[in-house]
Parts: sequence; C-alpha cells; structure tokens
Amino acid sequence: MTTVDHKASKQNPHPETPGFTPETLNARFEILAANEPESQWPLGDYTVSTHHGRDSLWVVVRKPGQGGIALRTYPIMGQNIIVEAHRREDGGDWKVETRSGVYRISLTFLGDNLLRMTSSLVPSHDLLVVFWPRDLYVLDENDDPRQAEGRVEAGQRGLNAGLCYLCLKKPAFGSVLYMQNLTALNPFFVDTKTKPDGVVGGQWPELGYQPPGSPNGDSPPVDPLKAGQDYVISDALISLRDDCGANEFEVARNFVEMLADIYPHLDKPEPEYRDWIWRADKTLLDLKTSPDVTQVHDGRTYIRPYVAAEYPDSMVQMTVLKSLREYEAWRGCRDPFSDELAGAMEGFFDNELRTLRRYLPDVGDDKDRDAVDSWYIYHPLMNLARLALKGEAWADTLFRKSIAFTVKAAHHFKYKWPIQYDLTTLKVIEKDRGDGLGQTDVGGFYAYVMLLAHELTNDATYVAEARAALKSLENDRFELVYQTNLTAWGALACLRLWQMEDDPRYLDQAYVFIAGLMHNCELWASKIGWAGHYTNFFGVTCLHDGPYMAAYEAFEVFEAFDEALKVSDEDLPAALKLLMCEYRRYALDVLWSFYPDFLPAESLSDTVRNGHIDRALSLPLEDIYGDGSPAGQVGQEVYGAGSAFVLASRAYFACGNAPFRLFADYPANIEPKDGCIGIQLKGPKGCVARLRLIALDDKAGLPEVSIERLETTDSGNTYVEYRPAADAEITVRWTV
Repeated sequence: MTTVDHKASKQNPHPETPGFTPETLNARFEILAANEPESQWPLGDYTVSTHHGRDSLWVVVRKPGQGGIALRTYPIMGQNIIVEAHRREDGGDWKVETRSGVYRISLTFLGDNLLRMTSSLVPSHDLLVVFWPRDLYVLDENDDPRQAEGRVEAGQRGLNAGLCYLCLKKPAFGSVLYMQNLTALNPFFVDTKTKPDGVVGGQWPELGYQPPGSPNGDSPPVDPLKAGQDYVISDALISLRDDCGANEFEVARNFVEMLADIYPHLDKPEPEYRDWIWRADKTLLDLKTSPDVTQVHDGRTYIRPYVAAEYPDSMVQMTVLKSLREYEAWRGCRDPFSDELAGAMEGFFDNELRTLRRYLPDVGDDKDRDAVDSWYIYHPLMNLARLALKGEAWADTLFRKSIAFTVKAAHHFKYKWPIQYDLTTLKVIEKDRGDGLGQTDVGGFYAYVMLLAHELTNDATYVAEARAALKSLENDRFELVYQTNLTAWGALACLRLWQMEDDPRYLDQAYVFIAGLMHNCELWASKIGWAGHYTNFFGVTCLHDGPYMAAYEAFEVFEAFDEALKVSDEDLPAALKLLMCEYRRYALDVLWSFYPDFLPAESLSDTVRNGHIDRALSLPLEDIYGDGSPAGQVGQEVYGAGSAFVLASRAYFACGNAPFRLFADYPANIEPKDGCIGIQLKGPKGCVARLRLIALDDKAGLPEVSIERLETTDSGNTYVEYRPAADAEITVRWTV
C-alpha cells in the first residue's frame, strides 16, 4: 500500500482525502453519545473501554491526552439489544440480539500491548451481505477521527496477510498493527463466494477490515450466509507501540516485532511431513529422461524454463545446476547429468561484452537477445560464485570473467535499476513497474553477489560495492519489494555485512527487507475453491503485486532464510528468528503443493501460458492461488526443479554411523558420538519441532531408539517421530 502522510490543519486536516464517509462522521458521536463507558480496563500504558453505540458495541483504546483507536465490534445496522455482558479481568464477552441474528463478541487482552477482538454471527435468516463498514478508526484527543494525523505504512496486498500498519502521530499515540485472522473467516468466504482480496487497509482515518460484500464487487449478492450457522465475521489482533519510529529502520523493526507478537495467536495449520528425498530422486530422473525439459545445442545439454516451452536460459541452467550439485554433495555421489549442465554454461558467455547473456546465440527471432531484466545478469553469477566457493574451477573462471560487466551496469544505473534494459548499450527498455519504481530490491541482491565476490577474491572493492548498493535502498520502506526471492537475498546480504563488520546499521536494514517480505506472505490458510486441496499458509507471493505464489521464488526464500539463520546463529533477534524459522518450516509443506501429481487433476488450469502440464513429471507448477483459482495457469516450471534438491539437502541430516537419518523442520546441528547422536535444534523459543528418525534401509527397518523425556508421537516400520521444543538439546540412542 502506498505510504500516505497526513499533514493536518484545522481547515484541511486531510488534503489528499476528498471527504469523509458517514461512518467516519458518525464514529465520534457514537462513542460520545454513550457517555460513561460500559466497562473499562487498564492495559499497560493504555485504557480500554467499551461503549454501546447506536448500531454497534465499540472498543476504544486510548492514551490519556494522546488519542487512540476505536474498533467497531459488529457491523449490522438497526436496533440491537445486549442480552448478556460478562466482564473478565482479561477482557469481556457479550451477546447481542438483532433483527439479522445473534452476535457474540469476545475481547481478550493478550499482553500489555496486544489485544484480540472476535465477533461471530448466527443469522436468523439466510442473510445477503451487501455492505458492511470498516471497523478501525483513529481518534484525536477529543475522539475525533477527522483531526487525527498520521500515516498508513502498509495495507493488505491482494490475498496476502490481512494487515493494516499505521502510525497515529498527532496526537502521539504511536504505532498500530491491525491484523485479521483470515483463516477463521473461511466459512464466511466460502458460503458468500467471496474472497478477502485487499479487504484490510482503507483510507485514513477509516481503516481496518471491510468484509467483501459480494464476489468481485458484483451487486447484488446472491449467495447468503446460512440461517442458524455460526460464522466468525471478524477476528482482529491488534498490537500497539508507543512510538512511530524515527526512521524507516525503526518503522520496520516495530512492524517485525509487532508481527512476531501477533503470529503465535494466528490460526495455523499443522504442516504435513513430506518425503523430499523421494521427490528429489524422482525430479532428477525426470530431468534426465523427459524430452520436454532439455534441448541440445551445439552438442551441449540445456534446460528449458517450462515443460515443452521457452528457450534455454542462463538463470534457469544455473539454478537447476547449483541446486542439483547441493543434493549430490548431500548424497555423496555425482550424477553425470550435472556435469553435462556445467559443461554447457560457456555457451551463454559473450566474449565481446565479457558477460553471461540470458539466451544462447541461436535463440529464436521471437526473442530480443539483447533485452534483459535487471536482476537476470546477477542471478547466474550468484550460483557460479557459490559453486566456485565449493571448489569448482570452471565456475570460478566464468564468474571472474563476467563480474566486471555487472559492476559497470550497477554504476551506470547508479544502483537504481530499471525493469529491463539493452545489454549492449545499457539503454533502458522498460523503466518502471507502473508506479515510478524499477526493480527496487535488485540492490540488495547485487550486494549479496558482491559479498560472494569478496569471499571468492578477497578484494575489498566488492564489499564497498555491497555497501553502496544497500545505501541506495534507503527510504524505500514497504515499497522495497519487487520480486520476493531477491528481497530475501538482500536480507541475507544485510545480515552478512552485519556479522562481518559488527555494524548495527546493516541489522537495521535487514529489518526493512524482512518487513517487506512478510507483507507479501499469505499468513492465513485458505479453504476457498481449490485451495482446500493444498497448503498456502505462509506462502510468499512472487512479486510486489503478484496474484499468486510461485515455486521458484518460494524455494529461494527458503534457501536465503536458511543461510541467514546459519550466518547469524545466536545473534539474530528473536522476532526475526521466529518469522524466518516459521517461513522455513511451512515452506517444507507449502512447496509440496506446487507439484501437479499431488493436486487433483481437475484443479489444474485448462489453459496454460507456457507449454503444457504433465502430471507424471515431478516438476512444480509456477503458480498456485490463495483464492483457489485453477493452478498452473502460467505453466510447469523446470527451473523450479531445484526446490526438491534444496529442501531435501537442508531438511534431512546424516547421523554418522547410525542406521538412520534425521528430518527436522527447524535448523539443526548434528554431533555423532560413540553409540549416540547429539542434536541441537536451532528453532525459536516457545515453538514445537517435528523430529523424525528414518531408517536408511527400508527392509531392515528402524532399530529400537530412545530419547530421554520425549514420547513417540508417530511411528512405522521405517520411522519414528517426536515433537520436542524447537530449541531443544537431544541425545538419541539406539540398539543394534
């Protein structure tokens, strides 16, 4: 959501707002007309009160003389009667009868700066939802929304987290993170055939959640809430901070910490265990044997981006190769197929420009060989550097030959990259994404590549390049995200510089990257349409305005976060660790949802933009949707094949000479000992891990194993599973 500054004056407090809705004008009088509050509680530095207005029960959170916020608890107009009211020390409960049905409201204080307000409705008749107003209003010291001044930092983007993050600056109330627990509202969306697309946000000072009244804005609605059924119509979690943040770094830190406070209280599905080793082996077989995923040019083997579609591409080739090499190292053996891919990379090198190109020289006439997206020239170099650091001399040579051109391009664009440019002239082809901004997070990705270059060459020039690129990103705030995997690599660059130089500025900047990325995550579990057949919770959408989750971006975010957790280890602040670990944990389930052999055949799109979908191939679809739209509309991406290789090699751990391997859904350190295995789980405090011991030999099965103070939660002939604390130290013993 575009940042909005409100510079108020008595005459025109909101110059960019054309007017106020009747709901805004009524809010103050609804609260004032109630005179004495119905109930009142202290909450840290705040006072919380309830007021019975004309058409709603209001919850008001104030600071003495510093304004506050007002929450409308239920949105039905007309006569209403509170028939039950029960005050608790940590909140209260109300039952309200209206002509439309019976409402139940629950207010609960979850801490000194965290509260929850839940409203449910049992309709008395089949009820059509036409219009319900928003539920959050900012108030000045006189309870007047019109005079409150501040900023909306972020609102819901599409089907991502249903949040509204704002600062009430004058009066000096502070920051508010409002979040709808959209998972609880699934029955509402399913029965009304609506979807929560951009439903949280609003126009200052009328903010918060507005239930979708009819599908896609059509009027009138024809699908009602059913009489007698109990629906949650709002489940709002609100975190408060007494400051707005003096700069973008403090704003981002507040957001991340407030989101981490709310996160444990969201409805979360339990991630399923998925066999990523089987998936990786099947993927490798399909890559080697399917005629639809590779092409031969000049006797060399190249990967196609999509099943039976598109031309060989350097980013695609290196993404699959690097991921496969990681899996091979984990397995302890090299497959000749990966050597074929490595031997073909020289075909992308342009001896005249001294850089890798996206396409081969014989690319079809329907492609502009000179046109390149800004991030594209850096991505193959990232993976070349990572292979070079593992000792692959050919990758080292190709990286060193190409790096100077990429630095030249960065200097030419002054670290502010366009969407697309001509590789031969650096002339801009497409400047921005429609809002004046280019590929905003390429600077962070470039910084990461420069740090890899420094690690490889020990040339301090590259560290200076990384610093300069990150400096150029200041003040982008919640507009930093362009493509979410690039954002994640930028966060990793910040954390690496923070560790290298012990400079807190880079930790501060990491918060900006993580805040932007979390803004683009679907922090709810959809049951709409085909989404009921897969997992979208904590799925990341691919672009800043992307309508879908994409396998490639999702697994690279997993990869970047996994490396960031290792780089920062115990120094990482708790809020960052929680969110990054939880993304990593859920990705092990969410990424399985992209494979067409897992999805119902009828859930796949009938029309495909690139190539076709082959359910027999263990290759992920590019796109699945939080609103349950048919999957695979863009195509089945071969370059997403790396997801299986990366997840298998990072979620499973060798255990010395033990006759089993370990699966852990949080990062872990393994220490083989005489007759036992020591395991240090590296997840966040207060969370619970899944730990599975899996026999190396299915026929021999699993020996008898024991872990002190842990009970088995699941078992079979070849595995046994436990649920320890996410940061537990564990010793596993077994009998031969």
